[in-house]
Amino acid sequence: MSSSRMPSSMIHEDPQANLTEADGRAALSRGDDAYAQIRRDILSCRFMPGSTVSESQLMETYAIGKNSCRIALVRLVQEGFIRSIPRQGYRLAPVTLRDVEEVFALRVQLEPLAARLACGRVDIALLRRLEAACRVPHPERALSDQIGVFLDANRHFHLAIAAASGNDRLHRTLASLMDEMSRLVALGFGVQGTKPEIKHDHNAMIDAFEAGDGRRAETIARRHIETFQAMTMEKVYASLSSAGASLPVFSVAELRR
Repeated sequence: MSSSRMPSSMIHEDPQANLTEADGRAALSRGDDAYAQIRRDILSCRFMPGSTVSESQLMETYAIGKNSCRIALVRLVQEGFIRSIPRQGYRLAPVTLRDVEEVFALRVQLEPLAARLACGRVDIALLRRLEAACRVPHPERALSDQIGVFLDANRHFHLAIAAASGNDRLHRTLASLMDEMSRLVALGFGVQGTKPEIKHDHNAMIDAFEAGDGRRAETIARRHIETFQAMTMEKVYASLSSAGASLPVFSVAELRR
C-alpha cells in the first residue's frame, strides 16, 4: 500500500498550540526586559551589594509577573550577580576590595593591548563623540543618574577601542570587566557623593590613535587605568568603611580576606 500525503485542505492547526507558543515567546520577552532592568539597577548599586531581595519585592518594584521575575533571576544567578538564599530570597553579590584589585589587574593588562591593536583601525570620529559624551554635565539629574550616564559613555568609549582591536575574545572579556567596574564605581563614588573624573587621558589616547602611534596609545591606556584604579580603590574603601548601614554585615577586614 503506497503512502500518500494528507491534502493541505484537511490539515488543521491547533490554535491552542499556537497560542501557547506565542504566550511562551511573550513571557520570555518580558523576562528579558525584566532581566535588563534589574541588572542595570544592580550595576548602578540602586540595590546595595550584599542586600537581600525577594521575588515579591522585585515583582512590585518592576510591575512584572512571577514568570518574568523568575526568568530574570535565573539569568542573574547564572551571571553571579545574585545567589538564592533558601527561605530568605536572593542576596546580591557583595563588593570587596579584592574585586576592585582583580578587575583592574585584568584591565591594566588587556586595555593597553587593545589600544595597541586598535591603532590604525579605530574610528577616530566615533571616539571623539564618545569622549564628549563622557563630559556632558547633567545637573538636573540625581547624582546616581549622572554617574550612570558617565559610566555608559565611558564604557562605550573603551569598548569601541576593544572592538577595533579585531580580537572578539578580548572585546568580550573587557565588556564583562566594564560591567563589573560599573558596580564598583557606582558604589565608591555614589556613596561618597561625587562623580568620577577622567582628566585628559581619553583625548591623549585619541591623539595617539590619530598620529598612528600604537605604542603611545598603549602607554596612555595603561596610565589611565592605573590612575582610575587608585581613585576607585580610595572611594570604595571609604564607602565600605563608612556605609555600615548600607552594606549589611560585611566589615572591611572581612571583605579583604
